[in-house]
Amino acid sequence: MTLVFATNNINKVKEIRSALEAGFEIISLKEAGIDKEIPEPHDTLEANATEKSKTIFELTGRDCFSEDTGLEVDALGGAPGVKSARYANGEPQYADNIAKLLDKMKGIANRKARFRTVISLIMNGKETLFEGVCEGHITEERIGTEGFGYDPIFIPEGAGQTFAEMPLDEKKKMSHRTRALVQLIDWLKKEQQPAAG
Repeated sequence: MTLVFATNNINKVKEIRSALEAGFEIISLKEAGIDKEIPEPHDTLEANATEKSKTIFELTGRDCFSEDTGLEVDALGGAPGVKSARYANGEPQYADNIAKLLDKMKGIANRKARFRTVISLIMNGKETLFEGVCEGHITEERIGTEGFGYDPIFIPEGAGQTFAEMPLDEKKKMSHRTRALVQLIDWLKKEQQPAAG
């Protein structure tokens, strides 16, 4: 089964491919011959994910999915949330985003946060949503060099290191994106099963 993944973020493509089993092929926008960035104008992860998948479906007519992910920090009222990728200056600059978040968290004891991923799948013209959540907390400084985004300042619940200190295989076991993807894969497997009788 081939699905177009509505992103050109090679890190996200790599992470999702590593979580997939045999029988599923993921192709990026570039690999699908689409050379455009899809806007994320909405106030919720769900609406942004839907915008992206519907745009790709309209362009290609192919089964596709998209995701939108946000880091929600309790002490900041859920910010950066839907604006996570462009938190610092309206551009997707990881280092600037981390610097701004750490600055806002200075002196704050409550560092509880979560990553939340929403996947929008469009298959045979019909949309289905899936959600994955990873609870954790924000560190006081960057730690680790793996991963991307806010990984160097996020320690998932039950772990002793940041996502950026973990090899990809370890990260994917508790990743919000993997948790949403597992739901997506389970759904796809059920859809592929022949009807009884």
